[in-house]
Amino acid sequence: MLTFRFITKIAATLIVGAVSLAMLVPIVLTVTGSLMTEQEIMRNYHALGQMLNTSQGGADTFVNLKILPDWLSFEQYLQVLILSPQYLRMFWNSAALVLPIVVGQTVVAALAAYAFAKLRFFGRDGLFLVYLITMLMPFQVTLVPNYMVLDKLGLMNHESAIILPGIFGAFGVFMMRQFMAHIPNGYIEAARIDGAGLFTIFLRIIVPLAKPGLAALTVLLFIDNWNMIEQPLIFLEDSVKQPLSLYLAQINQDARGIGFAASALYMAPAVLVFLYAESYFVEGIQLSGMKG
Repeated sequence: MLTFRFITKIAATLIVGAVSLAMLVPIVLTVTGSLMTEQEIMRNYHALGQMLNTSQGGADTFVNLKILPDWLSFEQYLQVLILSPQYLRMFWNSAALVLPIVVGQTVVAALAAYAFAKLRFFGRDGLFLVYLITMLMPFQVTLVPNYMVLDKLGLMNHESAIILPGIFGAFGVFMMRQFMAHIPNGYIEAARIDGAGLFTIFLRIIVPLAKPGLAALTVLLFIDNWNMIEQPLIFLEDSVKQPLSLYLAQINQDARGIGFAASALYMAPAVLVFLYAESYFVEGIQLSGMKG
């Protein structure tokens, strides 16, 4: 006889499986669409957003979401990687913006979180509350003051206008502080008895124990900044300096094949980073208390 708990577990598994499948569909269609010829893409997607009027003798037309292409074609990848260098240049623009932000914010967040979680100083809790408030503010709220500061510093239309604010983001400090709060203080006290200083404790004890949290933070920062739109759109006026995330939206309907290929190449680094650090990512999220 089936128990209620067993039935609930089966239902939850089916729901999670259906949601996961639905989330994988756009990724699969993007990859398979990038392997289709331009003619096949136009034949399958030409009716996107359009319906023929049956009263005029036509027939209802729908988008044909094909998973397997009729013929494998790498023409779009040849166009993106070799024949049209602006796509590859903007891909490297994205990397040049994202990598310094990820490395810089990880280092700054680890040091700040160590101070907030394990050091005692006047105003610690109040300062951490300020971090939380700034983290809760959306980008649109801080847009005007950020623009004014960057303009006064002469950083507009320069990569530093995006990199510097990204390095000092509040999310990494919050996440790593929550993670380091779970590290037992006994390790630190034992190191102090042995004569270790603050930075020695940080490098020899805190950092090795915080590797899952740092890995999870790296993945989250990479995915978040890899997909940024508002910052380069506002702070980078020169299109030569803009990342590929902006240029994908400018691909017209006559180049859908190029759009599929560029999108597949653009999402590949985020997928690879997540798969490489998946175990650390799950452990880091669990220990940081940010589940759900």
